[in-house]
Amino acid sequence: MEKILLKADKRAETGKGGARSLRRQDILPAVMYGVGKAIPIKLNRKEIQKLIYSGGGEHVLITLELNEGGSKTSEHPVLIKDYQREPVSEELLHVDFIEVSLKEKIKVTIPVVIIKEPAGIKMGGIMQHRVREIEVECLPTQIPDKIEIDAGFVEIGHSLHVSDIPAMEGIRIVTDPSEVILSVSAPKEEVVAAPAEAEVAEPEVLKAKGKAAEEAPQKEQKEK
Repeated sequence: MEKILLKADKRAETGKGGARSLRRQDILPAVMYGVGKAIPIKLNRKEIQKLIYSGGGEHVLITLELNEGGSKTSEHPVLIKDYQREPVSEELLHVDFIEVSLKEKIKVTIPVVIIKEPAGIKMGGIMQHRVREIEVECLPTQIPDKIEIDAGFVEIGHSLHVSDIPAMEGIRIVTDPSEVILSVSAPKEEVVAAPAEAEVAEPEVLKAKGKAAEEAPQKEQKEK
């Protein structure tokens, strides 16, 4: 597993004013949470932003090298707990880290990536990708970047479940095994509306008889 190292400093600047001042210098305000502690820190905004926006930062173990003042530094294994960004520019505004023990198993969510198109797609089927992340339990050093799934065998009318994921050493899947990761359904048939039946024309003979019946009472009235 590749080691990701980020350098950070303890932060004295607090409040909105202090945070804005740091961002103008391309420095990101952050907090590292541990057991019974919360340490305000700051780090290079571009480095952490690149890591998060690459898609893998939320799931990987990071070694945070913390400068505590002078020449004193300490290393902390952390995960990204949460982050905030500006909704329009998507500029990263703040990050929360959580310190973990390398000897204790933790639960994390891992992205599921389909690496081979289902056979049913080539037959005209429609794929529904329902589960895009699964929860696993493992040591922080064993967290996979992603879980790749070969769905090539899935045909029309069939599904791929969490239980179909191959076993991985040291990793326990927490997500319900019956959850459907993807399914392939038959294409919907177009329903063609049947033409409306034409109104049946009344035969001429019946029309004539009907007219005669209407005229008869009028004739009798005149004779009286």
